[in-house]
Order: sequence, then C-alpha cells, then structure tokens
Amino acid sequence: MKKFLSLLLTTALVLSTLAGCGGDSSSSSGSVSSSGSGAQSAPDPGSASSDSYQLPNLTVLSGPTGVGAAKLMADADAVTGEAIAAGEANPVVDQVVVAASNDEVTTALVNGTTDIAAIATNAAANLYAKTEGAIQVLAVNTLGVLYILEKGDTVRSMADLAGKTLYAPSNTKGANPEHILNYLLEQNGVSPDQVDIQWLTPQEIMVQLTTEGGICMLPVPAATTLLLKDSGVRQALSLSEEWDKLDAGPLPMGCLVARTQYIQENPLAVENFLAAYEASIAFMSDPANLEEAAQLVARYGITDSEEIATVAIPQCNLTFLSGREMRSALEGYYSILFQVEPASIGGSLPYDSFYYEAG
Repeated sequence: MKKFLSLLLTTALVLSTLAGCGGDSSSSSGSVSSSGSGAQSAPDPGSASSDSYQLPNLTVLSGPTGVGAAKLMADADAVTGEAIAAGEANPVVDQVVVAASNDEVTTALVNGTTDIAAIATNAAANLYAKTEGAIQVLAVNTLGVLYILEKGDTVRSMADLAGKTLYAPSNTKGANPEHILNYLLEQNGVSPDQVDIQWLTPQEIMVQLTTEGGICMLPVPAATTLLLKDSGVRQALSLSEEWDKLDAGPLPMGCLVARTQYIQENPLAVENFLAAYEASIAFMSDPANLEEAAQLVARYGITDSEEIATVAIPQCNLTFLSGREMRSALEGYYSILFQVEPASIGGSLPYDSFYYEAG
C-alpha cells in the first residue's frame, strides 16, 4: 500500500463518502447497468423484467452504506442476455446507481426512479414519515462506522472531550453522526454544550488535522484515509465501542429500503434481491475475499481508491439484519434518537408498517 496519498485524493474521498453516514450534501452520481455497460445515466424504471415481476432499480450510497452491494453489482454486470435467454442466469437487479448523498437517494425513491436503496437509518425514518409510508425498511446493512481522531494524546474517553474543540463535517450536522455523538457525550456526563463543535467542510478538516492538529469525528473510509495520510493522527475513540459500553443494543447506521408500491407489486423480486444482497454482504465482509472486495469497491466508485478500501472494508461493520432482528435493532436505536432529537426521525417513532415482513 502506498504510504502517502495526495491531499487532493483525501479531499475527494471524504466529499464522496461522508454522505454514507447521513449527510445532506448533493453531488452527481454514476450508474452501473446490469448489462455491464457502465452508462452514466439515470435508470429507466421498469426497463427489465422477469417472467413474473419487474426487476428493481437499485441506488446505493458511496461510503460504508454502499460497500455491501459491490459483489451484487459485479454479479449483475456479469449477466448476459444470452445467459438469461438460455435459463442459465437469474438476474435480481436491473440498474444500479451510486449516489453521493442521502438527498439523491430519497429524491429517487420519491420520484420512483429507484425501487430499492441503501440509505442512512435516520434518513429512512424521516422519509417514511414525510411520505406517509411510501417506503419500508428491508434490512440493516451497516453498523457503527464513526471514529474520533486526534493529532495529539489528550482524548482517551468520551469525558475527555469536555472543554475541547471537535471538528466535524458540516454535511453530517443534523444526521446520525451528530445525534450519536450527543447521546454518547450525555451518557458520559458531558453536555454537548461543553464541546466546541466546529462544523467545517471536509477540506477544512483535513487541512486542520494534517497541518495544525486537533480532534475530529469522521466515518470510515474517510477516517481511514486521514490515518494513512498523516502518521501523527491516531484513532482516539471508536464510537461503536463507546456505544457498546452502554448496553444500548446495536448501532444501526445504514439500511436497505424499498418503495412500498414496488414491494406490493413485486414480492418475489424483493425476496430474490434480498437473498442476493445477503450473499453480497457475506462475500464483502469475508476476510478471505478482501483483495477482490477492495477492487470492486474502487471499480464502482464507492471509494476512490483500492488501497484505502483494503484498509477500510474491515472497519465498515457490514451486517445483514432482517425480520425481527432488524426491527429490534432499529426500534431500540430510533427510541434513543427520539429522546435525543425527535425531528431526526420525522417527529415520531415509525409505525409497524415501516418494517418489511416477507409475505
């Protein structure tokens, strides 16, 4: 692995990956078609079908929330029309778009240009509330991916952040990272008001840490990039580990959702997709597949570098929780977010209809 990465690459990666934790910045997206063409255009809803259902269009976020889909994307690209006609292949997706922000994903879901999407968990609850049930959550795909990094040695616990300045990406303000941070501070006896949180652009955070030092909060793979960029920066805290200390249940940060109408009209397509997606998660999280997994993540622009992906994938906390296990994890997490900031999940806890159950 190259020991030094350019600041330009670092900045570009952070811009494209922070959204995976719930940021609101917008950016152009690329798409990968199931035919392998890699066309950079929006999918045509309903452009492919099986004998009994319409294949879904899929949108995933760059960054950790989208990592688990990379093997599914590669398998989709490998399917040919001849193989389908001969009955030798059973495609589970039509087209895939890699988006840079939750806003892009939610817009595609509302417009019906995508059917299934990987998105931040708080964004999913918000969209469900705003659309009065137009989406359902299918599975949890990503657990905690947040880290406190420091160029120095003053932070060894959450309590140590009291009285400190913490740099955090402005495009994560009001999303999962901010709410998780505030909850962990309060549970460790620190009022969020005691921490001077500076909401900066990703570029400003990188310059600050690499040139002047300080403390910041970043998700992987952005955190991984900074650690590789500057050997003087260390991982001070894993917010996943801090969360686990509270016995508050899992920390589900990313999930898979689908349009309710699509689910109702194509139940078999959803089940086939979920089986393939679970297999993709298993492949991407298997250490034996790390080299190929990193290549796929870089190929589809989920991160900008295979080298960074190699280090970041084991830290992405990929998982596949469905059914009752999914519901239990999300209900516990949403209850905490509701206590911290009700507006973060749309003002109320999601109804039963939010949680997908196989027919």
